[in-house]
Amino acid sequence: MSKAASTVASRDVPRAATRRRVILATSLGNALEFFDFTVYSFFAALIGKLFFPVGGLHGPLLLSFATFGAGFVVRPIGGVVIGAYADRRGRKAAMTLTILMMALGTAIIGLAPTYAQIGVGAPLLIVAGRLIQGFSAGGEVGASTTFLMESATPGTRGYLVSWQLASQGASALAGALCGMLLTHALTPAALESWGWRVPFLLGLLIGPVGLYIRSHLHETLHAMSDSPEGATVVTRARYDVRRIVLGTLLMIGGTSSMYILVFYLPAWLTRFAHVSGAAAFLPSGLAGLILTVASPFCGKLTDRLKSRKPLLFATGIASVLALYPAFALMLHVPVLPSILAAVALLISLWVLGNPAGFLLLLEGFPREMRGRSLGIIYSVGVTLFGGFAPFVVTWLIGATGSPYAPVWYMSACGLVSLGALIVFDERITD
Repeated sequence: MSKAASTVASRDVPRAATRRRVILATSLGNALEFFDFTVYSFFAALIGKLFFPVGGLHGPLLLSFATFGAGFVVRPIGGVVIGAYADRRGRKAAMTLTILMMALGTAIIGLAPTYAQIGVGAPLLIVAGRLIQGFSAGGEVGASTTFLMESATPGTRGYLVSWQLASQGASALAGALCGMLLTHALTPAALESWGWRVPFLLGLLIGPVGLYIRSHLHETLHAMSDSPEGATVVTRARYDVRRIVLGTLLMIGGTSSMYILVFYLPAWLTRFAHVSGAAAFLPSGLAGLILTVASPFCGKLTDRLKSRKPLLFATGIASVLALYPAFALMLHVPVLPSILAAVALLISLWVLGNPAGFLLLLEGFPREMRGRSLGIIYSVGVTLFGGFAPFVVTWLIGATGSPYAPVWYMSACGLVSLGALIVFDERITD
């Protein structure tokens, strides 16, 4: 090996090690958020019974899901507050704050005494835990995804950003598997007594590890407060409301698909395709697996493109066109292979364009406004069009009687995103 080649190789080793540390640090925070999200959904009925013992057959479950939804309501607030903190004090400081808050919320839920033990204080603790988790999650995605993009070397932005998506899929899959294993391994009495707490306490272990790794990262935001010129930039920074609104509309197509295909589909399959309870969760597991494995490859593909928008147009149009045939296949050929094939097609189209979509948004805002802008876009989009998607689709089914209500909802969201994509001009910022 020549001396020049040896020098290049020696530089690549620490660069690769730094890249792995960046990916691990950001993935752990995202993993904790989505792991808890999935676990709470899995044990919502049991949590409702233990903490919300109100009258009626569905009362405890409704209150449990209402508490779950409260975490979405405060997400936009977290996106604004923590996003602004990330743009002023740095991505590293914001990411340290969010993982501490997520760990605190997880600890409160996992260790909370039940209603039978302390009365009304029990549901208040669960609500407090969800509010803390929601607030921190609102700022986590903006800060961590911005950090991933700004940590990238030329030609690797898509690859690094894709790990934000891969970690979501992996943690959702791990949460579902953990819940299923506990359900099969423990008796109903043991699961109700202590078993449901195990996933939350396991997720809590991520906190100290993630905090340690994040505390040793290098800050990607320049220390703007060190110079009068930098301070002036921060002071004069203004929200680009038009681009934030367009960015939110860009987000809703993929967000609605994610929450329906991963979290709502099991209920739809059970009701309309008459798939058994256990098998109904397999498509969601497949979606999480594809998201985990395929995202980094799609990120690398994005890095080879000169423009993000052509890929987003192609995947957006293909996704809208594929929705009706895919749901018709699941409805009229309700066997597992055809259902898995339909879900694989839809989730693959969504994953293919996701890294490009995030980069289009991140590169569309200046560095000093990037964290808070993405935080607002993501948290508002997820709250309104993701978190409420199952509710809206259930209402549409009740109002129309049509099993294709998920198709109409996702198609409408997809068309809105395509319209926003036309107007949103592509920029490449540092």
